[in-house]
Amino acid sequence: MSDSNDSTESRPADAGAEIARAYDRWARTYDTDANTTRDLDADVLRQSSLAIDGRDVLEVGCGTGKNTRWLAARARRVVAMDFSPGMLDVARGRVPSERVTLVQHDIRERWPVDDASVDLVIGNLILEHVSNVAPIFAEAARVLRPGGVMYSCELHPYRQLRGGQAHFTDEWSGEVVFAPAFQHTIAEYVNAAIASGLSIQRLDEWTETGAASPAIPRLLSLQLRR
Repeated sequence: MSDSNDSTESRPADAGAEIARAYDRWARTYDTDANTTRDLDADVLRQSSLAIDGRDVLEVGCGTGKNTRWLAARARRVVAMDFSPGMLDVARGRVPSERVTLVQHDIRERWPVDDASVDLVIGNLILEHVSNVAPIFAEAARVLRPGGVMYSCELHPYRQLRGGQAHFTDEWSGEVVFAPAFQHTIAEYVNAAIASGLSIQRLDEWTETGAASPAIPRLLSLQLRR
């Protein structure tokens, strides 16, 4: 759920309430704001080789449902979770599908999904808001069926090192609002995945069309198998 900006600040270890408030405020304009990161993320998911048709999918950090609707048109069932009630309100209006269950949940806590019950775990632009990513990969491994796949697409760590951070301009106050973010490294993601028992199928770096060349990648995607 991110766009980038060059002013990342140090944040407290648990900034959950502040993150939820920021995305509640952003929900009204999230889909209409100019946001290269959001748009590239949607394109990257749609270009992926994921086998979604007829599968059971768990989406973590579904936001306004920008990817949920696309997933629901293909999957057998989608459980879509997000921390922000404001984002979920938008998603409910956007994804009126009987195959989709929207759940308000803090993904840092145990997920409300049975062991070995889904074929795919899909997360987009969410891990920058999690200080310790290891439990996220561990939960994905828990809920995936044998042979299941976790797909994660995130703001590239190189962008974070330059100060990239999810932010928006409040339409009413004009205030620039930063959602609390935590810097991560590629090694951190890879090692957390391996420690959880997931094997790496693909690791890709993505830059938007028209970016200056050479350009720092905007997104990092991981495809992992249980």
